[in-house]
Amino acid sequence: MPGISRKAAIALAASASLALLATACTGQADSGASDDASKETTLNFWHAWSAPSEVKAVKDLVAGFEKTHPNIHVNVVGNMTDDKINQALRAGGGKAPDVISSFTTNSVGRFCSSGALVDLNPFFEKSGIDPEKTFPKAMNEYTQFEGDRCAVPLLGDAYGLYYNKTAFEKAGITSPPKTWSEFEKVAEKLTIPQGNTYKQLGFMPNYHGWETTTEHYLGQFSPTYFDKDGKSNVAKDPAFEKAFTVQKKLVDTLGGYRKLETYRSGLGDEWGPKHPFHTGQVAMQLDGEWRLGMALDTKPKFEIGVAPLPVPDDQADQYGKGYITGTIAGIAATSTKQNAAWELVKYMTTDTDAVVNFSNAIHNVPSTLAALKSPNLKYDPRFKTFLEIAANPDSTTAPASVNGGVYLTTIQEFGYDYESGKATDLKAGLKKTARQIDTDIAQAK
Repeated sequence: MPGISRKAAIALAASASLALLATACTGQADSGASDDASKETTLNFWHAWSAPSEVKAVKDLVAGFEKTHPNIHVNVVGNMTDDKINQALRAGGGKAPDVISSFTTNSVGRFCSSGALVDLNPFFEKSGIDPEKTFPKAMNEYTQFEGDRCAVPLLGDAYGLYYNKTAFEKAGITSPPKTWSEFEKVAEKLTIPQGNTYKQLGFMPNYHGWETTTEHYLGQFSPTYFDKDGKSNVAKDPAFEKAFTVQKKLVDTLGGYRKLETYRSGLGDEWGPKHPFHTGQVAMQLDGEWRLGMALDTKPKFEIGVAPLPVPDDQADQYGKGYITGTIAGIAATSTKQNAAWELVKYMTTDTDAVVNFSNAIHNVPSTLAALKSPNLKYDPRFKTFLEIAANPDSTTAPASVNGGVYLTTIQEFGYDYESGKATDLKAGLKKTARQIDTDIAQAK
C-alpha cells in the first residue's frame, strides 16, 4: 500500500537523508540536455513500490512506454528508499538512476534547491504541455519550489472521511457531517462508553490516531504556512489557531487525552486487518483513498460510507475539498540521458491512458485532470469521492520547504504538547513554533 510509505517516520528519515544532497549537488541541468532521444539507449528507473501487485503495475507501465518508444529501453529497479536514491543521485555513474520516483512530497524543496533533480519547466515548454492545465492545483503546487519544477505528480493521495453506515443508522444519523461543529456532535453521538473505556468511539481525534495528523487537519482550514517573505505564518494566520482549537475540543468532548490514548494503545495498528475502523471500534476515520480497499479486504460487518472531511463552519461553501499529497517523479541532474529520460517521465505522468491504467492497478488517485475524468477508470463507486477531492480547486497541500518537512514536524510536536495539556497557551505556543520554523529554515539555507 503506497500510504504505508508515507508514514511520518519514513517521511522524516527521507527528509533527513536529503540533507546530504544540499552540499553534494551544485547547480542543475538547464534546458540544454544534449542527448538524442531518438537514438538507441537504456535508462535506469528507480522507484519505491515493493508489493508484488504494485511492482507488476510499474512493469506494465514501463512496458507500455517501451512499446511506444522502441529505441528506449528501461531498466527498472524497485523497492528503493529515498535514502538509497539520494546516495545514487550524489554518486552518479552508469548504474545510477536517470529517472526516480519517490513517495515523499515533503522532499521536493530539498530536491529542487539542492539541484539533485533537474528543473522540468524547459522540458514542459519544449513539449508544449502546460502543467497548470494538466495537473490538479494542489499536485501542481507540491511538485515545485520557488519556481523550480523539479518534480511531476505520478498518482496521488486524497484524504477524506470514512464512516460506519450501520453505526450511523443505529444512532439516527442520516448523512455525514459537513462542518466541524456538526462533526463534533456526530462523533459524540456515535461514542458508546463502557466503564472506563469505550464500546465504540465515534472518532479518534488524537494526533497519534493513525492519519489524524496536524497536517491533515490543517488541510481543511486552507492555511497559508508562509508569508510572502518566506517566514512562518503559523502564529499570524487564524486558520492555525482554529484548527488546533477544533481538535482540542474534540479530544475534550470525547473523553479527554488520557482516556483516548489508553483506548488507542489497545487497538490494532494502521496497516493490519485489525485497524479499529475495520473492526467497528471506531465509527469514523480520517484516511486516504487506499483505506477503502484495505477495509473491504477484511470483510467488515458493516457498510462503509465515504465522504469529504468536514470544513470550518465559516467555509461551508468549500465542503468537498481535502488534503492532497502523492508520489512524485523526476530526472536526475547527474543523468547524461535527460531528453530520453523526459520521454519516460512525460509518458508516465501526462499520457492519459498510461495514468489511468496505472491508477486502476495501484488504486491511487490519478494525477492529471484528464485522467480524473476518464471513462476508463475502474473503481468502487465510493472511490469517486476521492477523485472529486483531487480535482477540487479548493483542496490543499503542504508547501515545499528548503529543509523538507521539518516545519511540519515542528507543528506536529506542538500539537502533541497542546492536546496532552503540556502546553496550555495556544497563542504563545504558535509564536514559539513559528520562531523555531524560521530558525530551522535559516540554518538550512
